[in-house]
Amino acid sequence: MTASPRPNIIFIVADDLGYADLGCYGGRAPVSPVLDSLAAAGIRFTQGYSNSPVCSPTRFALMTARYQYRLRGAAEEPINSKSRGSSTLGLPPDHPTLPSLLGQSGYRTALIGKWHLGYPPYFGPQRSGYEEFYGPMSGGVDYFSHCDSTGRKDLWLGEQVHQETGYLTDLISQRAVDYVHRMASGAREDRPFFLSLHYTAPHWPWESRDDAALAPQLEGKLFHLHGGNIHTYRRMIHHMDEGIGQLMRAVQENGLSDNTLVVFTSDNGGERFSDNWPLVGGKMDLTEGGIRVPWIAHWPAVIATGRLSDQPCMTMDWSATMLAAAGVSADADYPLDGVSLLPVLARPGHRFARPLYWRMNHRGQRALRDGEWKYLVVDGNEYLFHIASDERERANLAHQQPARLAAMREAWVRWNDSMPAIPADATVSLGYSLKDMPQR
Repeated sequence: MTASPRPNIIFIVADDLGYADLGCYGGRAPVSPVLDSLAAAGIRFTQGYSNSPVCSPTRFALMTARYQYRLRGAAEEPINSKSRGSSTLGLPPDHPTLPSLLGQSGYRTALIGKWHLGYPPYFGPQRSGYEEFYGPMSGGVDYFSHCDSTGRKDLWLGEQVHQETGYLTDLISQRAVDYVHRMASGAREDRPFFLSLHYTAPHWPWESRDDAALAPQLEGKLFHLHGGNIHTYRRMIHHMDEGIGQLMRAVQENGLSDNTLVVFTSDNGGERFSDNWPLVGGKMDLTEGGIRVPWIAHWPAVIATGRLSDQPCMTMDWSATMLAAAGVSADADYPLDGVSLLPVLARPGHRFARPLYWRMNHRGQRALRDGEWKYLVVDGNEYLFHIASDERERANLAHQQPARLAAMREAWVRWNDSMPAIPADATVSLGYSLKDMPQR
């Protein structure tokens, strides 16, 4: 099922994008014409999830194609700026990764955009398989000053802090376009490339391309609790969509469209201004709004136009899919938890059983999605939802179906017993609470 020659791979990840923010997922405003067209010309998944409802844990899974719970750094919800200098809170350089495995098989590799998996000198993109890196190391940065929440400059070129003027979304897009142009000749001669394009948009602070005047006011206040609105938020998504359009034109201009696999998603569910309809909850929640995310794939050599799939899947499955598409095997000492979706890309009607498990230190949350059903625990309360008929998770069937509840609870416990326990010193970092805004 692998195309020949091996495909170029572009993995685009938005930050805190809601399930229904894009037009192709029911968005209420026309913010994403490029992504909508990619979905129309490829495949769109309706039951796709992130590995976590918060950013850095999902990124551990993305990089390793394994459950993030296997690594200490992923127990942080999320990694925060206080971890600078830590030798434990990051992605260990000796762990095989999606870019390192692809690189060993001859792929050129680059991360343009957000890393959020630990800081130098112990961690960094170029220590985990990327040849090139341009972007921020931390979780959130100002779009104009490029400073993190502590006021430090956090735009990097390799392992050096980099000074550059411009709106971060546009700078990331321009670098990605340049990368495709530089890699094109090699790609035409079977030296394919793997580009991780990890935007910070539409993560706070709430700054569109026209809001440079806000930056001085937000130093040390990047959560931007006093500002933002849905209109600015939608413009931020549109700026990202425009950049993806520029990237796709570069792919087409270089004659690489047919055999380039482009995958788009979000690292977790939406935040304050996101549209997650009809789902409940958002970032930090294991309700559907925190983990159900867009998944779009475009690969003309393999994926037919206008396909739709209800195959359940999560972030690490897509990492496994990219390895399979490239014909690359996992390291025997680090077997994958992710499952390749190549059969679904070739035949969207194909579906296989795929139980998906989650846990969160925050509020003691647990979740298992298995087929049409979901087991959920929040604050010690148990729920059983028939997701196929109740995506909004309003009708708790725990008392009506005690046998099913018990079976799913036991399955979750067995899975959890196979994972390392949550460390006692793992932290939960919340940017806001009910004192800042009412319950979602």
